[in-house]
Amino acid sequence: MPPLLNRLSRPIAAPIRRWVLDAFPRGQSNIDYDHPQGDPGWFGPDSATWRVHAELPGMLAGGLCALMLQTLHPLALAGVYDHSNFRGDLVGRLRRTTAFVAGTSYAPASEVETLVARVKRIHAQVRGHTPDGQAYAADDPDLLTWVHVTEAYGFLQGCRRYCREVPASVADRYYDEYRRVAEALGATAVPASEAEVAAYFVRELPRLRFDARSREVLAVLAGIRLPVPMAGLSRDLFLGAGAALLPPWAVSMLERTALQRAQAQTSARLLRGMAPLFRRALPDGVAARACARVGVPASVLMRW
Repeated sequence: MPPLLNRLSRPIAAPIRRWVLDAFPRGQSNIDYDHPQGDPGWFGPDSATWRVHAELPGMLAGGLCALMLQTLHPLALAGVYDHSNFRGDLVGRLRRTTAFVAGTSYAPASEVETLVARVKRIHAQVRGHTPDGQAYAADDPDLLTWVHVTEAYGFLQGCRRYCREVPASVADRYYDEYRRVAEALGATAVPASEAEVAAYFVRELPRLRFDARSREVLAVLAGIRLPVPMAGLSRDLFLGAGAALLPPWAVSMLERTALQRAQAQTSARLLRGMAPLFRRALPDGVAARACARVGVPASVLMRW
């Protein structure tokens, strides 16, 4: 950012910083991102993963896009619906998911292995039947693949739409790299390129549906109130920006109205304009700390 623009942005960047730290307080995960020195974790500073995941606006909007997509898979949704306190603590659930993504992306290898082992233990306890009698289990490889692909798709599209262009070769590298986390959790046949992700969604379409449970989860999401200033406006901005990332088939399946689509495009334009301010407001996030741990400047993440 040019020096003059940098100075002019400070009064705006400060409240953005406060907003992020109120929404996602630091230190709650107890992950040590600073030690041991030289440990690149599972990806490292040369990875596409570190670069895509360093873009916070894209990650937040992309994560919400993924949640919307996940409501369309009845078996994946059942685990959340039956075993999660999403109605009473959706904020906590979002924070835990955010901490897992940040940790597996940027933490030292031993911390990543601990995170993955913990989630696998949780998944092993989540199982049951849908109302129409279909069995589900959170550690089902197919369901793990669905959750991972929706998240990776959302994160990548969020980076592209709101933060910076992502060359096709980098996008393929990102999908190929980031599937390591899904496979460690037990996913199989995880798509490793943009073409494979597109083909995967086509194959999954017959399994998907938008039903009463989907509507209920989306209604809870639409009413979430983070403990931040202008909570309602913040929620609507990021939910709209997340919806703007949905593939066309999902927009149709989720029965998005013309008004909702227009609002999503407005949110997308606003978030695109705000993205540089997030970088200015948060120069000391986990991506920067991981870079310091391995002895490289955080600026390397701005170059593909």
